[in-house]
Amino acid sequence: MPFQNELVTLASVFAFFGGLVAFFRLFGKTGIFAWTVICTIAANIEVLILVHAFGMETTLGNVIFASSFLATDMMSELFGKKEANRCVKIGIAANITFILISQSWFLYVPSANDMMSEPIRAVFANTPRVMLASLFAYVVCELYDVWAYHFLWGLTEKKFGNRRAFLWVRNNGSTLVSQLINVVVFNLLAFAGVYDARTIIEILIFGYATFIVTSLLDTPFLYWARSIADRHPELLER
Repeated sequence: MPFQNELVTLASVFAFFGGLVAFFRLFGKTGIFAWTVICTIAANIEVLILVHAFGMETTLGNVIFASSFLATDMMSELFGKKEANRCVKIGIAANITFILISQSWFLYVPSANDMMSEPIRAVFANTPRVMLASLFAYVVCELYDVWAYHFLWGLTEKKFGNRRAFLWVRNNGSTLVSQLINVVVFNLLAFAGVYDARTIIEILIFGYATFIVTSLLDTPFLYWARSIADRHPELLER
């Protein structure tokens, strides 16, 4: 099917961002924490797949990982800086735990009748490098994102005297820079020596272009989440 990868990429933006908002509506703060665990682990598996989309080579995982930035921004906006940093720590713990669990599978000796150990090994053999690169990038860029979000919030509130205004400024101002940090740090650590230089450059360009688009598109979902919180204040108590 022509443009299948492009169509799936665009559809996944709305599916993942909308899924995060749905998790918040159903489970409150716990839903945001749960989504963070899901997207950080899923992104680190997806990123092993290389596809061709929008005229360039790119890895999967960009869109679902972008939803982790929306998660921390939602947490910052609705629950404060302390809970946003807690969200990041949960993502770190999920990454480390998954690395340990996935690598423990290879300590077993497969049965002679086993048919799945080799395919699984092929998928997760590169997991430690990819997930450690992701973990380092995640720590740096997410902590920056939380800091920048509240720094910009403080600036706009001080200048205009309105705490709720300029949500789009703090959302995009923090996320666009943190996404740049993420795409450069992660891809260089994960894929240097794995792909040739041209492919890595294409991955960097497409990855950040994707993050620019997703950063701009996640703003309506953040407003939507805040609107839900205004209508259902009980969610802020969960």
